[in-house]
Amino acid sequence: MHELSIAMSIVEISMDYAKKNDSEKVLEIEIEVGELSGVVEEALDFAMEAAIKNTPCEGASWKIIKIKALAKCKSTGKAYELDNLYSACPFCNEYGHDLIKGKELRVRAIMVE
Repeated sequence: MHELSIAMSIVEISMDYAKKNDSEKVLEIEIEVGELSGVVEEALDFAMEAAIKNTPCEGASWKIIKIKALAKCKSTGKAYELDNLYSACPFCNEYGHDLIKGKELRVRAIMVE
């Protein structure tokens, strides 16, 4: 379950941020997760619960913000939402595209006390 290592990294980032801001308590963490990142939201939720135990993040809430996948067709130049990496362009039915967003995995915001 790679979500546990992701959760542990998020907690580490949050604790580093708290320390740099002379705080001992993390209150909230916002996490952006792209639909094509390979991260299972339910597994990340479960992993976060375990990762925050006995840390300055214990008791903190977290919010997972889903980022829709967006691509730009190489033929038409039009942008469209993707269901998966292998979706055809809805305008021309070709498969060549550049991914604009949807693979993100980052800590968006951290609120400390």
